Amino acid sequence: MQKIKWGIIGCGDVTEKKSGPAFNKVPDSELVAVMRRDAVKAKDYAKRHHVPKWYADAEVLINDPEVNAVYIATPPLQHEDYAIRAMAAGKPVYVEKPVTLSAVAAKKMLQASEKYRQKASVAHYRRQQPVFLKVKELLEQKVIGEIRFVDLKMLQPPKSNLIAASDVNWRVDPAISGGGLFHDLAPHQLDLMVYFFGEVKEASGFALNQGSFYPADDLVSGNILFKNNIVFSGTWCFTTPKEEQSDLCTIIGSEGKISFPIFGMEITITKNGEQKKLSFEPLQHVQQPLITKVVQYFLGKEPNPCSIQDAIYSMEIMDIFTRKK
Repeated sequence: MQKIKWGIIGCGDVTEKKSGPAFNKVPDSELVAVMRRDAVKAKDYAKRHHVPKWYADAEVLINDPEVNAVYIATPPLQHEDYAIRAMAAGKPVYVEKPVTLSAVAAKKMLQASEKYRQKASVAHYRRQQPVFLKVKELLEQKVIGEIRFVDLKMLQPPKSNLIAASDVNWRVDPAISGGGLFHDLAPHQLDLMVYFFGEVKEASGFALNQGSFYPADDLVSGNILFKNNIVFSGTWCFTTPKEEQSDLCTIIGSEGKISFPIFGMEITITKNGEQKKLSFEPLQHVQQPLITKVVQYFLGKEPNPCSIQDAIYSMEIMDIFTRKK
């Protein structure tokens, strides 16, 4: 392949700005087709984004000879099926997070990738954003000394502006999303922890529904012991009052701490009683840096920026926290 010609399965809200337009903005990449089961919405998306082809049937898009790579942006329930079908058709896939409903399903996707010898990447796009690359750099430089532990708090009211809007609130239907809002947000957070700190030695946690607003868990608490003896503690609660709203990850080292929101653009370094803030410009398309790397990976020019195996690590942690077998 000289150029990646993308087809999107599931051109919904997440693709409007976060990802969709980026496929035409990175080198060696072009968006040539989109699919949505609602033909009217698929046609409208294609018209607004100047995409040459649109379909209401995923199989037709997968078998379009012009499409040589597939981005799967449906709700998680369909990820495994569409990814396997695309790879069976000889096309690499870029899959939204969470990669599947569970680690077991993700392993089936990995097996299909190996069986059909097709490349696959997962949209844990914060790995390539400047703010988190900087956090990783600071940790590697031991700016705050040896890392001791990490504390993460994601506290949101029942109606949170962090949660992407959709026509149907599938994110709190475990049959479609794999869980609740934890399953929508935690893949980003836990993937970063694995990206920063490496392999997990053990993990434990629990999940429950306190507010009864929907069938899914609305509170999750979990702990991780990494193989390098760094300890992580996280709390996700989606029924807090607005004034207690929080999105904060704090990494404590032997000489100071680094604090940052996962869904923000600022890092605070505290050391020797002094604070230093680093601010970053918001990205127009948050997935563009990762898509750039994925394109180069598909072309055989760079390594995989986020593999299915990478995603399995965070899915296994999520399954442990929520006691999913």
